[in-house]
Amino acid sequence: MKKQIRKEDLVVDARMINSSGIGTYLKNILPIISENFNLTLLGDLKELASFEWTKGLKIIEFNLKIYSLKEQLLYPFIIPKTDLFWCPHFNAPFLPTRARKMLTTIYDVNHLANKESSSFAKWIYAKLLYALAVRKSEKIITISKFSKAELLKYTNAKTKKIKIVYCGVDFAKFANVYQNLEYEVPEKYILYVGNIKPHKNLLTLLRAYKILPENIKQTYKLVILGKKEGFITPDLEIFKFIEEHSLMKYIFFTGYVEDYEVPLIYQKASLFVFPSLYEGFGLPVLEAMASGVPVLTSNATSLSEVGGEAAMYFDPTNFNELSVKIQEFVLNQELGKMYVRKGKLQAKRFSWETAGKRHIEIIDDLINESTYGAA
Repeated sequence: MKKQIRKEDLVVDARMINSSGIGTYLKNILPIISENFNLTLLGDLKELASFEWTKGLKIIEFNLKIYSLKEQLLYPFIIPKTDLFWCPHFNAPFLPTRARKMLTTIYDVNHLANKESSSFAKWIYAKLLYALAVRKSEKIITISKFSKAELLKYTNAKTKKIKIVYCGVDFAKFANVYQNLEYEVPEKYILYVGNIKPHKNLLTLLRAYKILPENIKQTYKLVILGKKEGFITPDLEIFKFIEEHSLMKYIFFTGYVEDYEVPLIYQKASLFVFPSLYEGFGLPVLEAMASGVPVLTSNATSLSEVGGEAAMYFDPTNFNELSVKIQEFVLNQELGKMYVRKGKLQAKRFSWETAGKRHIEIIDDLINESTYGAA
C-alpha cells in the first residue's frame, strides 16, 4: 500500500540515474523516498519519465555535465525553494541555493586517495569539490565504515556529520531470472563486472588469466561486463596487454548491457572475480552472491566488509596468487558450491528496503532540524 506523502519538500539531483554504480543506488533508493516526501527531481525529463515511480513527480530539466563549472553556476537558479536538497554525489553546489539544508552522498574519496589516476588540475578540482561538499552539507551519507574512515582521513569532515548506510541488493532480481539472453556468451566463463578505470585493476586479472593452463583458458573464457569506451580515465594498458599476448580469442567484452540482462550474465558464470584496488562498497560482489556464483575478490578497502566470510580473498597486487585461486575454483566444484551457499546468505543481509528506510530517517531528522531548529 502506498504511503501518504507528507508535505515536506525534497529536491534530488537525479542526473546520474543511468550511471553504473550511482545509477543502481538511485534507482533503488528514490522509489522508496518518493513515497514519503513531496519530491522534485533534477535531470533529463524523458529519461526520468521512463520510470513508473516518477509518474506524478515534478521533474526539472537539468542536463548539464557532471563536474562542470556550468552546473555549479546554474545550481542556484535550478534548485527551487525546498526544505532539503540531496546531492547523491560529491559535486554538490558550492554557491548558495534556495534549499534550507543540504544532504550529500559521498561513496568514496578515490579521486583524492589515488591522486596519480588523474591530472593535477582534475585532482585540485576534485579536492575543492570534496572540501566544499563536506563543509556545506549538514549531513553526509557514505556507504561503508571504510569510506567513513577515508572521509575523515582526506577531508575535514566531522565524525558526527557522517552517516553510514550500506547499499543493498535486489535479491529477487538476481536470484530469479525468467528472460532468455538475447545474445551469445561463452558456454563457460569467468566473469568480471565493472569499468576499465585503473583502480578497478582489471590488468591484474588479465595477467592472472594469461598464466592459467591452456586447457583452462580453452574451457573458461573471460567475460568482461561493462563499457570499454567513454570513461574519463580509462586504463589503456589493458587493450595493449590483450593484443600483445594474443588474448582476444579468450576474452569477451559485452559492451553496454540492458538492466534486465545483467542477472542472466551473472547466473551463467562459473566464477566471479573482482580485483579492485579501491571500492567504497563493491556492489557487484553482492550481486554475484545473490546470483548464486562463487566470489573471488580483492582483500582491499571495503570489500571484506561487504563479502564477510562468504568470499575467497586475494592480494590485488599479486596476479600469481589470483591465478592459483582461480584454478582452485574451476578444478574443485565442491569449493564453489560451498561459497555459493555462503554467498546467498551474505547477500540477504543487505537490502535496499533497509537502506531506503535509513535514508528517510536521515532526511526526516534534517528537515525537522531545519523547520524547528532542533539540535
